[in-house]
Amino acid sequence: RLFQHTVDSIKQLLNIPENYTVLFLSSATECWERILENCVVKDTFHVVSGAFSTKFYEASVNMKKKAQKYEFHGQNFKPSSISQDCELITMTHNETNNGIMIPMDELYRLKLGLPRALIALDMVSSTPYVEIDFKYIDCTFFSVQKGFGLPAGLAVLILSPAALQKARDVEGLNRSLTVYRRFSSMKTYADKQQTFETPNVLYLYLFSKVVKDMLQKGIKTIREETQQKAQLLYTFLKSSPRYSVPQQNPRFRSQTVIVANVKHGSAKILTKLKDKGFIVGGGYEKMKDHQIRIANFPAHSVEDVEELIELL
Repeated sequence: RLFQHTVDSIKQLLNIPENYTVLFLSSATECWERILENCVVKDTFHVVSGAFSTKFYEASVNMKKKAQKYEFHGQNFKPSSISQDCELITMTHNETNNGIMIPMDELYRLKLGLPRALIALDMVSSTPYVEIDFKYIDCTFFSVQKGFGLPAGLAVLILSPAALQKARDVEGLNRSLTVYRRFSSMKTYADKQQTFETPNVLYLYLFSKVVKDMLQKGIKTIREETQQKAQLLYTFLKSSPRYSVPQQNPRFRSQTVIVANVKHGSAKILTKLKDKGFIVGGGYEKMKDHQIRIANFPAHSVEDVEELIELL
């Protein structure tokens, strides 16, 4: 009953088609491998816009797929040279390391140009904010530790009928794919309102409660508040002599992970914010000491953001 309630609730919140299958895995990282194992024989194409899309590409390379990539840096989204034999196109919608967000219409355009290819979309840091037209996407996945405000340890994978059919085709060719890792096995149990393995019942319960709260608040309100908070932050950052926004084109600028350059380094600012009770992220890897990254998720209120801006 808990499994079915959770599936029904997330389908309602995100407007997932009835004939799409919802599975529960351990992490988005696991989703990369499961998708590649089940839906690809040979050819993949990866839109690489930051650290996490790079790791999806590397997972394909490590699994000996014929992987091509297009590197996108936030200007002029024009992936080309995608083979007509391409089986899977992967993309990270919203990169948490650099604040690049790829508009959904660009993804839909890719699908229309290559209708036989499956689309796999990492939505870890933009769900539930972004509205998705699922008819263009075959494998959508996210973890619960960003937009749903829970500890890490649960991922949601949403599969189209086309993805499941491809998985059945691949299953007959891939003899190394164990029963445990097959989408067909997971779907058999999902159809019975069960997980394939012993589930983390506590996580399913907590996730269902968070989704219930969101349904009560309304997804439209959540999305409007996210945009309002992002606008407040970007307006401040652009007007301040101490900060600047690395993504110059607003069309490719994240609404859920606000990244800012800090003129004289971020260490002192992060410490002062922490002393006031605000935990803000530093930059990612080589930008660690030169940027801050501000989460803008449903758990953060407009008042939280206004107070943070005042401190900044």
